[in-house]
Amino acid sequence: MSQATLPGLTLCNNAMLRRATRKLGQFYDDVLAPSGLKATQQGLLYQIHIGDEPAMGAIASALVMDLSALGHTLKPLIRDGYVETFADKADRRIKRVRLTPQGLIKLDEVMKLWRVAQQRFEDIVGKEQAESLRTALDGIAALDFDVPPAT
Repeated sequence: MSQATLPGLTLCNNAMLRRATRKLGQFYDDVLAPSGLKATQQGLLYQIHIGDEPAMGAIASALVMDLSALGHTLKPLIRDGYVETFADKADRRIKRVRLTPQGLIKLDEVMKLWRVAQQRFEDIVGKEQAESLRTALDGIAALDFDVPPAT
């Protein structure tokens, strides 16, 4: 336990995960800063790009966000001309999102910086431990906490 850790934190999975998430988020944000984007925005641009004009609901679900939080994160990307929303052709109630040509250029720029952050993290933590961490976190994100565990 580091000296900066309060003893009560080590007893709570949520507190320790949030602490680590803030630390790692600050690191990625610092490396991505020259692009003018935060790590959350980089991740969102990337998901939109690989999602082939995904529905906003699908993005929110995949990122475990509500639509309101997704809209809040999208707002500056739309304002800056990197992303645009549009109605689904088959069902006009569904809002889809795609990168603009300017968004594709920004994505290329920020992904170069992201690769630097990713490599630095793996150099510090170890490639295998970083992969194990991603696998564990993905497994946790897939859990259904609304269903009581079997006894």
